[in-house]
Amino acid sequence: MDEIRISNLEVFCHHGVYAEENTLGQKFLVSAILYTDTRKAGKTDALSDSIHYGDVCHEIKDMMEERTYKLLETLAETMAERLLLKYDALQRIRLEIKKPWAPILLSLDTVSVVIERGWHAVAFSIGSNIGDRKAHLDYAVEEFRRHPQYKQVTVSSYLETQPYGYTDQAPFLNACITAKTLLTPEEVLEQIHGLEQARGRTRDIHWGPRTLDVDILFYDKEQIETADLCIPHPEIPLRTFVLEPLAELIPNFRHPISGKTVRQMLQEQKAKE
Repeated sequence: MDEIRISNLEVFCHHGVYAEENTLGQKFLVSAILYTDTRKAGKTDALSDSIHYGDVCHEIKDMMEERTYKLLETLAETMAERLLLKYDALQRIRLEIKKPWAPILLSLDTVSVVIERGWHAVAFSIGSNIGDRKAHLDYAVEEFRRHPQYKQVTVSSYLETQPYGYTDQAPFLNACITAKTLLTPEEVLEQIHGLEQARGRTRDIHWGPRTLDVDILFYDKEQIETADLCIPHPEIPLRTFVLEPLAELIPNFRHPISGKTVRQMLQEQKAKE
């Protein structure tokens, strides 16, 4: 990934826990690494094909002056999100906010907070077999599209399938969604649980009927296994109703554990049926 670097942008503003800091103000130094693809700009010599670092500097200055934050952590988090949402070409950002005059009654150079944030590729399966199945899926799609921390939301065809696991129930309508998100895996899980609950989802029977089911399939190439979250979803290779719509969207994406593409997994599963 290419980098555009901004080092020690000086801004006088009013952040800090103490009232004196908020009243008198102090100097802050901001450094940023903007991760982007500079290839096109390098070929065209056009600023419109790059990220205007001057604009970024003014955006940082305006943000730091427009309101007061107690914590550098909050300031850094808010700044990273704002810049990532504003500049489409910005894929990831590393921010360091330094506080040279930290009021701790000791001699030091600076105190700083450093964070790195960026867009993550995520894939979901969605399904419904209670009530207006299409309306439930449409609801999920629109909620992803209107959420401020998602972009490039793409949806597969809707596919009617027979139930999996617990078979004594109505057919499902299924689809897959791919997107980019600024949310962490844990935040994504919390968000999709909210979507399910908004449509009246209950969990009375494992693999049972549901108004709306949303599963995280992939999050980048992360491998996560906790009490609440397993990524990639362990049953992806076994589910034609997931692999078929997913192959419409990312056929060449490789499973981070098996190394097989989505297309390969679909072909293998269909051969078993």
